[in-house]
Amino acid sequence: MDNEAETHIQKGQNFTSIVVVLSDEDDTVINQDEEVDLAANSEQNMVPSSEVDNICSVDITGSLIGLTRKTIDDMYQLYSNHARAIGFSVRKSTSRYSSYPDVVVEKYFVCSCSGSKKIETLNPDSIGGSVVKRGQRSCLTRTECKASLRVKLNGVGLYEVVSHVNIHNHALTRKEWSHHHRSERRISNAKGKAIEDMLSSGMRATDSYRYMVHEVGGEENVGHTLTDHLNFVNRWKMNAIEGGDAQKVIEMLQQEDAEQKDFFFRVKLDDDGRLCNLFWRDSMMKEDYDIFGDIMVFDTTYRTNKYNLICAPFVGVNHHWKNVMFGCAFLADEKVESFQWLFEVFKKSMAGKCPVSLFTDQDQAISNAIEKVFPETRHRLCLWHLYQNAVSRFAKLKSENSFKDAFKKCLSGCVDETEFESCWRSMISEYKLENHPWFNRLYGLKEKWCTGLSKDFFSAGILSSQRSESTNHAIGFSAKKNTSLTEFYGIFKETLKHWRSKEQKDEFQCSRSMPESALPLTGILKHASEVYTLTIFRYFEAEFFKSISSSSIIVLLEDRMMVYDVSSYDNAGLSHRVIFDCFSNLITCSCKKFEECGFLCYHCLRVLHINSIFTIPEYYIKKRWTKFSKSEIWDKFSSTTGRLEKVDDCFLWRHEMTRKFYNLVLQCQENEEARMIVEEGYNRDSQAVNTLITTLTSTEQSDTSIYLNSSHIVQDPTRSVTKGRSQRIKGHFQKNKKKKTVASNSITAKEFGSKTPNIRLL
Repeated sequence: MDNEAETHIQKGQNFTSIVVVLSDEDDTVINQDEEVDLAANSEQNMVPSSEVDNICSVDITGSLIGLTRKTIDDMYQLYSNHARAIGFSVRKSTSRYSSYPDVVVEKYFVCSCSGSKKIETLNPDSIGGSVVKRGQRSCLTRTECKASLRVKLNGVGLYEVVSHVNIHNHALTRKEWSHHHRSERRISNAKGKAIEDMLSSGMRATDSYRYMVHEVGGEENVGHTLTDHLNFVNRWKMNAIEGGDAQKVIEMLQQEDAEQKDFFFRVKLDDDGRLCNLFWRDSMMKEDYDIFGDIMVFDTTYRTNKYNLICAPFVGVNHHWKNVMFGCAFLADEKVESFQWLFEVFKKSMAGKCPVSLFTDQDQAISNAIEKVFPETRHRLCLWHLYQNAVSRFAKLKSENSFKDAFKKCLSGCVDETEFESCWRSMISEYKLENHPWFNRLYGLKEKWCTGLSKDFFSAGILSSQRSESTNHAIGFSAKKNTSLTEFYGIFKETLKHWRSKEQKDEFQCSRSMPESALPLTGILKHASEVYTLTIFRYFEAEFFKSISSSSIIVLLEDRMMVYDVSSYDNAGLSHRVIFDCFSNLITCSCKKFEECGFLCYHCLRVLHINSIFTIPEYYIKKRWTKFSKSEIWDKFSSTTGRLEKVDDCFLWRHEMTRKFYNLVLQCQENEEARMIVEEGYNRDSQAVNTLITTLTSTEQSDTSIYLNSSHIVQDPTRSVTKGRSQRIKGHFQKNKKKKTVASNSITAKEFGSKTPNIRLL
């Protein structure tokens, strides 16, 4: 009977349910239908070592009676290899333990088709109708198959196969489909670490799976399916926020606060202990703000998290005309009190320094908060938002290109207030908008958006808060409406690291290269190439080219004072008045380019060239645009830490060793002898390392306790339930509708965070 059964199994025939006992021992089945999920048994280390059977020396497609292994896991691997060769899947079943010590003395492994699944009768009214939703029905895979393997702990401390039922009552699987079996699908620790590294680098879960499939040459060689991969990713994300999403973020911020000397964060909780407001910035953001904090963009347009919190980054422009981050915040609402709290915390974190110009969206709550916290700051509105509102609100004007051009002219095309008033009256009159409330209200805010009225304040030439919107886009490249706070914080840090890496590259290029020019680098142009960054030099060069193609007329000469009218050949009717002091080299222009952008206009360059001034006067070299604007910062970080970013030595060593062993495996994969040498070396080294780590673990004491405010247990914000795509936040015109909400002053919130830096003395 035994030989006949084995012969039929090897031919892949199907049988009815037959139990074959291949041992003379008494075969007592213990709760065979009960399934026990076992972890790796560390107790097996107590079993004395013995000679293990070589699996290659036996026919694993036949009976496994008498084979021995050291551990339960080794025996499970033996049965899995047998199942792969035959064409079925394995799962662990009943275990029997000794009374003392707690060691497994008997174990059952069964076919995955063992047992039966209870079938509930469906409601006849729901069959065939819309009540039974897609995805609710499942396939039956249990056929009460009796195939099993029974192992026992023998007298010498090894696990021995005492019973093997090798008859199946179901069709066996083709060899090319075996990788779909559950027992063949595992994600090892090394493979899991590789997946985590890919996810941490910003790669999507499906992309990381496709990369692994490509690397090993097909899905059948990966060792797990896409579903297993996605489940692993979900478990990894859940483990990252175990204990609470908000609490985990606070712990990460506290860790940063302990490691960085000048890190700052602030948390605000509601009465229920839920996170409502959060702000943080690191030490480099503080250094950047001290240099580039004269202009700042603040935008609250998008919500990229599952709690529907408002993401509010503080963004500036560095000397390479690239985004630089000053801080980031999450807000629960858009009330004046919330913005006022945030601006006050930001101001405290920056030692009391206020920006010169602050660009925001057209939001009344933000405007009111700015007036209270930053009274001396020039508040500017986003021109892009104003333009979009104007052309989208009024259906009749959408198709009017002439209206769009006229409105653009009013926004940013006027030189002074006189020209603006003329253009505005002409537009209002032509399109019958004299009594329109939106345009009347907009006109009342003209000092906040008209570029012709704001040239006396430094704004670096920024005409809108699109720079902040591009920041949201950069941060949100993998942030979605269901992104957790922990995930967002990781995305934010990776984005910040990318920005700073680009800045270092720009610094390197400026330090080792000189810009090219269509003209010889002589005189004032050469001086500009030596002091300005490559990007700012291009803007200065464009102004210099305009100065060459312009004309000038001296209108007044009195002692040391010279007055010119300078105009371009393209527009000779428009001239600007330039006043030059030939003794002090002080120069001013009516276009106020220097006051607005920080470098001289072509009108001034024309006059300097006429008077044989071959270097830019020191007063007109704004340090924030020069190559040396951050030289002190780089020197400071180099002298204190040696490097800006802390390098993980374990990470570098791990990747170096991975590369070496990978090359070694590729080198010996075609030679059987070489493969055996590598495998023997691996087994030997693995045993030695495990012994060492076990010894060290018993003596090591972890020292990674939480250091600040551990008494605060922060609850997650209320999760937002939304459908469809994330949408832009409503404008302030739509926010005026009254809603039944609890007044903000009725909430007594708790706050905690870093120590406030010393306020700068003015």
